[in-house]
Amino acid sequence: PALGTPERDTARIVVLDKVISANLLYLDAKRQGLDKDPVYQRDMRNFSNGMLANEYRRRFMADEVTVSDEEVRAFYDETMVPGTEMTDDLHTQIEAALRKRKLHEVLAAQRGELRKGIEVDVYTGNLDPAGDATRADDVVMAEIGSEVIVWGDVKTSIIAAGKGAVAMDPLAMESDNRLPMLQTEIDKRLMAQKAREAGLDRDPLYRTRFNEYQKTRLVNLHRAKLAREMEPSDEQLEAYYEANRMNIMQVEMRKIQDVVVKTREEAEALKAKIEAGEITMFQAAADHSMAPGAKQQLGEVGWVAEGRAQPAMNEVIFELGPGELGGPVESTEGWHLVKVLDVSDAEFDNFEDKQTQKLARRRYIHAQLDTYVQDLRKNDF
Repeated sequence: PALGTPERDTARIVVLDKVISANLLYLDAKRQGLDKDPVYQRDMRNFSNGMLANEYRRRFMADEVTVSDEEVRAFYDETMVPGTEMTDDLHTQIEAALRKRKLHEVLAAQRGELRKGIEVDVYTGNLDPAGDATRADDVVMAEIGSEVIVWGDVKTSIIAAGKGAVAMDPLAMESDNRLPMLQTEIDKRLMAQKAREAGLDRDPLYRTRFNEYQKTRLVNLHRAKLAREMEPSDEQLEAYYEANRMNIMQVEMRKIQDVVVKTREEAEALKAKIEAGEITMFQAAADHSMAPGAKQQLGEVGWVAEGRAQPAMNEVIFELGPGELGGPVESTEGWHLVKVLDVSDAEFDNFEDKQTQKLARRRYIHAQLDTYVQDLRKNDF
């Protein structure tokens, strides 16, 4: 909202309130010891390793990778369908693809240097997709000197790599794409180690980003845990829906065009001309309607929700279908001709509908979380 308006102050207060609520959940999570949770600790290690590895690669490993116009042209000639226009966007895409390919080649060449003097053992037998369902999180996948990578650290990325390869190429073997992902994780761990040895973990920008993620991730995990604990029973959900039905459901709506005149006779005469094709509804609104802004909007009112218009108007509007003209009908402003331009049906008005239950559940849990945070604010912090 614009500077100096009450709406802007309201928006700022709402944002501040959300920040306070997030901080309350963070303090509550710390108090409950959720920062010691193994999943949270693993998330933090992965985030830290990823950031430090990227920074180490950027500073010490990734040589300046350049792509010439000649290389872009050669790639274009080899791969593009004849007649394809070389636009600026296409040039940029080809250049990015070639730069990424070169970077991978550089990193592959540097892998041997990265691992020099460090014993790396990879347990390829633990990569078989057939064992995913029963493999424990503490099963060792690789050892890097004294550091160990277990299945729980890498299972999400390894499973995704295998399935992603098959999705792109049905003839690909899922198991063939798991080892490269594990090798990438090993390289990341090694670069993160070297980054810490070089003091990159003391960089102010790294510390700021790490602390932000540390807090945000803990809040999100705590919120998800609370949401699971607040899951309603079928009876609770139905009772909540019935008590809050008018706030959950979306009523039927009509997008309308409106012409307002002083007398019934004038309205009937205009309606006859419109139905005979002598004038359009737009012309009638521009030349005859006394509604404010009729000449500028040409009678278009926008969306009207059922039950929001005056009773007589509401009855006429919601009896019409798209493209139909209704009236004359009297209101406190005059006599109206109404045309329906579009229809939006009612939604979430039947609790038996699965989407309605899904929305009601989300609203229920949000309401429970709001109450929980209010209690923290009033009684705990």
